Amino acid sequence: MKTKYNNAQGMELLITYSRNPSLALRNQLVELHTGLVRQVAHRISNQCTEPYEDLEQIGYLGLINAIERFNPHQGCAFSSFAIPYIRGEMLHYLRDKGSVMRIPRRWQELYNKGKKVRKQLTTSLGRTPKDQELADALQVSLEEWHECELALQNRMLVSLDSTINQNTDSTVSFGETLPDHRYQAKQSQEEDRLQLQRAMSQLEDKTKEAIECVFIKELPRKEAAKRIGMSPMTVTRHLHKGIKQLIILLESQVA
Repeated sequence: MKTKYNNAQGMELLITYSRNPSLALRNQLVELHTGLVRQVAHRISNQCTEPYEDLEQIGYLGLINAIERFNPHQGCAFSSFAIPYIRGEMLHYLRDKGSVMRIPRRWQELYNKGKKVRKQLTTSLGRTPKDQELADALQVSLEEWHECELALQNRMLVSLDSTINQNTDSTVSFGETLPDHRYQAKQSQEEDRLQLQRAMSQLEDKTKEAIECVFIKELPRKEAAKRIGMSPMTVTRHLHKGIKQLIILLESQVA
């Protein structure tokens, strides 16, 4: 019988699993979130020659990885956290197999246009544009731009000089493909964030609150002091103390 997904039930199970992991509970979480794997598998199967069923099976590895790494107290939805892991496993699988991605012509044109617009926005803004700003300039949704970027950055071809006929009338060479740095960077950032959260949880409440207000919420120290109920000078002392403690805690985690 198919399990019906419930957000509250899912989060409750994730919290329980984070406290006391077990194989039975992990299997229950996998069953509860099969829809995420199927959603990504359907999308990627439309862009490559691999069977949907193979992609789905690979996607479950990414889902399990996400379940193992998810912190239910971090304040983000599990689906947003898990999808990059699921997609990443599928794309890595496609790279290893040398499967050929079928890129819609519209995405090829959009990607090339995006590179030009990125340069223009960088010049006009004086900084690298955010993905949302880029999507707005291209007049597409943020989701479509992300999918376009991922597809074009993960085309799998046979050799550096070979070309392949797509379903459209255009060709792409292997030398034009790009590695999937986005997923790897996201994984690295997620690991760093989880390590920082674990270290932060060990600080005194006032020290933790001072760091969150000033460095995470980016509040001026006077406003942070007002919120916490202490003087700006005391906030500064907590910040210096907290940073020293975090360095020691993070170094011990790495070791």
